[in-house]
Amino acid sequence: MNEQSNSEIEFAKKYYLGFCLALLAGLIWSFGAPTIRYMVDAQIYQWHYLFYRGITVATILIFFLLYKEGIQFHHNFRRVGLSGIIGGVGLAFAFIFFIFGMTFTSAATTLFMIGTQPLFAGLFAYIFLREYVRSATIVACFISLFGMFLMAYNDWYAGTLLGWLFGLLCSIGFSIFAVSLRWRPDTPKFTTIIIAGIVCSIFSVIMIILSGDEYSMPLRNILLSMLHGTFVATGLICLSIGARYLPAAEFMLLSLLEVVGGVLWCWIPIFGINEVPSTITMFGGGAIIFSIAYHAVGTRKRSAA
Repeated sequence: MNEQSNSEIEFAKKYYLGFCLALLAGLIWSFGAPTIRYMVDAQIYQWHYLFYRGITVATILIFFLLYKEGIQFHHNFRRVGLSGIIGGVGLAFAFIFFIFGMTFTSAATTLFMIGTQPLFAGLFAYIFLREYVRSATIVACFISLFGMFLMAYNDWYAGTLLGWLFGLLCSIGFSIFAVSLRWRPDTPKFTTIIIAGIVCSIFSVIMIILSGDEYSMPLRNILLSMLHGTFVATGLICLSIGARYLPAAEFMLLSLLEVVGGVLWCWIPIFGINEVPSTITMFGGGAIIFSIAYHAVGTRKRSAA
């Protein structure tokens, strides 16, 4: 009896550790949106920003793997395989479309669109991996589609529909990354993310050359991009550690903290951005948040059963 009690206490400690780490990851990521808003001439330096951010993400994760696995971590690149390459490219383009979404429409629209990622991941897993789709997922998809339609209408009316489209493509990119991990669970996740950072940076350099832009960027933007990359990499490290102790349903709910937090930081006066979302955007975003919460609760109930 005493052994069972100790086991329950140990499980509770691990659960709360995973909960806190996942919560911390979402909180850290939520500061990415206001970071972009502090850029100088954001619509001019997207590719430059992406180059520095991608390099920062890859560098931090390489140092983390060196600390965790030693010099032998480079063997992980041999185990990446097709799933890792597809996932890395999908995540790289998610990085890209996030920046373009943020610079072409409101932070609320882009972040709420990213919130649909678990639903797209479920849809792609059904199409490509033949995974079972629960009724809760189908209901959540329809609710989410309603929210997406509201925001698309609002952005079309405001002349920022392109930003909404970038947010949609960002969500699809993240979904491709998530499904690639489910396709081959033994694929080294951090190595895939390092590939994403490198691909993002290389593609950004190519686009800078093809567009004939200047190679330099204001120091303020360089520092902001490196800070943003640090947020991304640190959140991923927290999430990877917490993932050992927390069910997937809780991860879906906690991921909403990035969305809600990012909208709030750009909205409340304390950060000096004062970006007030429109009423229609808030209604659409609320529908998406409700759909993800409904999906997560349904997943948890099924897991418990």
